[in-house]
Amino acid sequence: MASARNPLELRREIDRRRTFAIISHPDAGKTTLTEKLLLYGGALREAGAVRAQKAARHATSDWLELEKQRGISVSSSVLHFEFDEHRVNILDTPGHADFSEDTYRTLMAADSAVMLIDAARGVEPQTRKLCEVCKLRRIPIFTFVNKMDRHGRDPLDIMGEIEEVLGMEVVPANWPVGAGSDFRGIYDRFERCLMTFSGGDHGTHRVEEHVVAGEPDSEAVMEAMGPFAEDVVEGLELLEGAGAELDAGLVASGAQTPMFFGSALTNFGVHPFLKRFLEMAPGPVPRVSSGDVIDPVDHPFSGFVFKIQANMDPDHRDRIAFLRICSGQFIKGLQTLHIRTGKPIRLTNSTLLMGKDRTEVDEAFAGDVVGLFDPGLFRIGDTLADEKQIGYAGIPIFAPESFMRVEVAGVQKRKALEKGIEQLVQEGVVQLFRDPEGGSASWILGAMGPLQFDVMKHRLQSEYGVELTLSNLPYCLARWPQAGFDPEDFRYSERIRVVLDRDDNWALLAQSSWDFDRLLERNESLDLSETPDPSLFESAN
Repeated sequence: MASARNPLELRREIDRRRTFAIISHPDAGKTTLTEKLLLYGGALREAGAVRAQKAARHATSDWLELEKQRGISVSSSVLHFEFDEHRVNILDTPGHADFSEDTYRTLMAADSAVMLIDAARGVEPQTRKLCEVCKLRRIPIFTFVNKMDRHGRDPLDIMGEIEEVLGMEVVPANWPVGAGSDFRGIYDRFERCLMTFSGGDHGTHRVEEHVVAGEPDSEAVMEAMGPFAEDVVEGLELLEGAGAELDAGLVASGAQTPMFFGSALTNFGVHPFLKRFLEMAPGPVPRVSSGDVIDPVDHPFSGFVFKIQANMDPDHRDRIAFLRICSGQFIKGLQTLHIRTGKPIRLTNSTLLMGKDRTEVDEAFAGDVVGLFDPGLFRIGDTLADEKQIGYAGIPIFAPESFMRVEVAGVQKRKALEKGIEQLVQEGVVQLFRDPEGGSASWILGAMGPLQFDVMKHRLQSEYGVELTLSNLPYCLARWPQAGFDPEDFRYSERIRVVLDRDDNWALLAQSSWDFDRLLERNESLDLSETPDPSLFESAN
């Protein structure tokens, strides 16, 4: 069993951690960039094959069968590797808007974020939403403009859009040389050198990097840039004359974002980005617990559960709680406190996660994510800590926008259905509501979008052997009454339905925002919230 590290070793281990999430609109290339970072981190021999120990296994961040079928990420995953003395933890998140709540939970565990922008499309709706969440959480954002191997928009135009739409000052760390099939490299503004790329076998292996030191208008650099020299020099002169200077304080607050250019598909620009990003990104940051600041080094072990996942591996058929370590050292087998219940627990079954793969772990440090075997004890937002006064804010639940009724009549495996729905609701795949007088026969599922229902049906069939039948409901909004509420007043309303959520909180479902506006006009004492506990969102911010 691992032993406690001395203060100097503990600080060194924690300081070298980098834990970040990658956020983007669907199809911006997030999964491709994730794999290429793993490639340069040594976790991949070639793109698409995760190396576990010395054997090559074919597994990626997309591990659910539905993800492989549809080619999209629908579940967050954790990936890790060592690079330049850094311990890198990637929190891969779904890009689709229907899974934005899962993404928000994962962002709660990140210390920084990489925002992926499609060079042709610029800032897209989901990118804007995720960026707003990062800014609310004060998560530093680093921008990677992807798909430079295709002809896209002018880099200055993309910069202007980010500043206008996202409200962040943009400071390019490098500048592209060419675009589309002519994209050949980047000019590093900080190192004052040109870097060109070649090889890479269409992105499955590392590319060759050729460095030419010098100012943009120097003879050697101009010659290496070829026909693109004039455009690059002109663009850089504009940046030097009118652009902002990089300010670490502004980056940390989310007011400024460093920008990088490259192509995840061809690997061009990925390695320089990774090196510079790890130098600039913060290590584990202090977190607030009940008004107190918990320093990652000075406090003993603590962390919180931000995700629960059942049946990641069909051979195990178990539940794993994803624990973000916030302070101190995690040692397998030692006793700690489950703050919500006040009970001591011993963390004997713990693993490091790599997509769906897992390996036993004896120790981990602030910044790391470990998987804990969950016998049904943990809930999303739970705090584990050696000090009983530590309690991190829970993770808020957001109002779903799609609703469907569970048709239980004719279901042969009733117990399997109830178990499957209960476990998937605990994971946060969907939200569960019920009629106060109807029991399981009146279950209503709520989701941010219809794709979540497809995931629910797929997983119930593949993991629990149950065919789930759903019927549409006309509601599109949910609100939680906070004061001045009597359920009897709404019992016979045609457009507003009174239900209970999984924690027996009263909730109202409506067919339009107009219904809620009219309701509030008629009931001045009524207070409605978009989440069951608004204080969680306030403390999370």
